[in-house]
Amino acid sequence: MFNFLVTASDGAWDRIGYEYPRGRFLEYTSEEIATSFRELKELQLKALVELPCLFAYEGTDEPMRVGRLKTVKPRNSGSLLYIQPELDPRIPPIPFERIEPLRMALDIRDWELNRTHWAIKDEDLFEVLIHAGIVPGNATSPKVEKEDLPPAPPPEFQADSVGTFISHVLDMVHHGSEVFYRGHSNRLKYRLEPSIRRKDERGNFIYRDAEDRMYRELLVSNSIDFHGDVYTLDRLVRMQHYSLPTRLLDISSNPLIALYFACKSNPNDEGEVIVFAMDRAQVKYFDSDTASCIANLTRLPQDSKKSIDYSSNDVRKFNKQSAVKRLLHFVKEEKPFFESRLDPRHLQSVICVKGKHTNSRIAFQSGAFLLFGQDATLEENGSPEISIQRISVSNKQHILRQLDQLNINESTVFPYIENSAKYIASKFSFKET
Repeated sequence: MFNFLVTASDGAWDRIGYEYPRGRFLEYTSEEIATSFRELKELQLKALVELPCLFAYEGTDEPMRVGRLKTVKPRNSGSLLYIQPELDPRIPPIPFERIEPLRMALDIRDWELNRTHWAIKDEDLFEVLIHAGIVPGNATSPKVEKEDLPPAPPPEFQADSVGTFISHVLDMVHHGSEVFYRGHSNRLKYRLEPSIRRKDERGNFIYRDAEDRMYRELLVSNSIDFHGDVYTLDRLVRMQHYSLPTRLLDISSNPLIALYFACKSNPNDEGEVIVFAMDRAQVKYFDSDTASCIANLTRLPQDSKKSIDYSSNDVRKFNKQSAVKRLLHFVKEEKPFFESRLDPRHLQSVICVKGKHTNSRIAFQSGAFLLFGQDATLEENGSPEISIQRISVSNKQHILRQLDQLNINESTVFPYIENSAKYIASKFSFKET
C-alpha cells in the first residue's frame, strides 16, 4: 500500500509542512482500507507514517515525487491533518509521461489529478516503479499489507438488550446539553457522513458531483410536493425523507428509535448507537441563517463549489469570489434582508438543525439533522462542539422483540399504510411452535 497525496498548492512538497482538510482524507480509497482509518488513533497514525508516498500536484504539468511522511498530526480538533513530507533523495522527480502508463497499476483514477486529496492505495508503489525502470532495483521501502492495518477501536459500551442499552444511556451524564442519537446496523461499515458523500467500494463518490442536478430534477418532477416549502433546508428535509442523497444526516432525540435502526438490518453484524451531546445554544432551527447558507451550497454546481478558496482570513476578499456571490444570491432569495456577507467558517462547519416536522415519519422518529458544510467532516470521536460516545449492539433479534413490546416497530417507525399492512401480516402469520 502507499499514500497518494495530491495538492494544488505550488511547491507544497518542498516545504517543511502541509495541511490537508480532514474531509479530503481517504477520497478514492477502498472502503475496506478506509474502515481501518475511521478514527485516527496512535496505531493508525503510525501506519500512515510507515507507508511509502507518491506526492503529486493537480494537473499533469508538474512531476511527481516519491518519499514518506515524517509525521502526521491531527490539528484544529481533528478537522485538519498536518503532515511533514520527506522526499526520497535516491529517486529524481518523475514526469507525468512516465506515470501515465502506470495509472491503472497504481490505481490512480480518472480526475484524481484534478482534486486536492489524500488517498491510500492498495498497490505496491515500489514494485510498480521498479518494474517500469523508474526506480533502481535496489530501492526498498517497508511493506504494509491490509492485514497489517490496525483494527477499528472497540466501543466503550456494549448492549445486548433494551435494558442494558437504557442503563448505558442513563449513565451518560450530559448536564446542560442537548442529546441526540443515531443507529448504525454495522458499526465497522458506516461512518458519520451524509449520503451525498457516500462512496462505492473503491472509494469513488457516488452522488457528490451531481448534487445540484439531483436537487433540481426532483423539484422539476415533483414540484407540487414542495409547493409549501419556504427554505432550501425545508426541501432538503423532504428530499431526505424521499431517500434522495443530501448533505443531511438523520439523528433522533429518542434513543430507542436509534436502537431500532441499529438492529433493523444486517442481523449478523454488530451494530452501534452513536450518542451526540452539544450545548443547547448550538442547536439551530429551520429558519437559521447559518443553516440557510450551508443548505444552499446544494444549489451550486460542483465546479463552483470546488472553485471557492477558503484559505484567506479576509472575509471581504472571500465574498468577492464569483461562486460565493452566486451562493449569496440563493440565500437572499429566501432571506431578502440577509446581510451581504458570508462567513467561510460557517460554510465548512457541521451544525445540528431541527427541521419542521412536515411528515408523520419525522414526527414519530423525533427527527433532527446534522447539516454538513462544504468538505466538512465530523470526526468519529467527536469535536469540541459535538461530543460523541458509542454503544455497540448485539443480539439484535432479541432487542427487536423487546422494542416491539414498547410499540417501536416497522409500523410505527415508518407510519405508512403499506408498512402497517406488512407489520400486521407478519405479526399474525402462522408460525410453528
